[in-house]
Amino acid sequence: MMTDTTSTLPARALLLAFDRRKQKLTGKGQLGHLLRAAALAELVLHGHLTDDGDKAHPVTAPPGPADSVLRHVWDQIEQDPPRAWRRWVAKDRARTMELVHAELVAARVVRVERHRVLGLFPATRVTLRQPHVARRLGEQVGRAVRGSQPVGRVDREIGALAALASAAQLAAVFSGRERRRFTGRIGELGGGSVAPVVTALRKAVSAQHTAAAHSGGGNG
Repeated sequence: MMTDTTSTLPARALLLAFDRRKQKLTGKGQLGHLLRAAALAELVLHGHLTDDGDKAHPVTAPPGPADSVLRHVWDQIEQDPPRAWRRWVAKDRARTMELVHAELVAARVVRVERHRVLGLFPATRVTLRQPHVARRLGEQVGRAVRGSQPVGRVDREIGALAALASAAQLAAVFSGRERRRFTGRIGELGGGSVAPVVTALRKAVSAQHTAAAHSGGGNG
């Protein structure tokens, strides 16, 4: 069974996006951006990436197999010239999603099924096999924001997840009213070394919403 200490931040970010009452993923329009940002944040927190003039700079490769989500993202950055964080938040989201799905399927936390909408369009259905894992994670993130524990004592990965979930406007985690109410607290949790990643995610999601509004579409 997957535990919070062995799973990657992108995998936990995907679990946060589940509406457990409706048993379905929410925020699908911005989920790819969120997973990319979560991978970048974890790489930063563990010293594999650093910020250099608002650009991602590789330091050391993360441990683990070459097909892991963290190694996949790190290799892309290491092989390219220095680029802004927002570039890496937006890049290769579909492949990143596949790698996160594979991690959670291997841990038997989710089930991923391929199907076709209207018998024509390929789609992926993700369902929880262990709802308690997502529930516990949601409670931890919720306490980090709504609780009274000093920010400096909050687990830094949980704090980063809270800030990323807010930047991605995940309704399954915080309502718009809560995001506004706890703006200061969320800003502190997403500060320090991960601040450039949180900012890049917020800008990417905002730009996506603006583009959808102008085109007359929406995002789920």
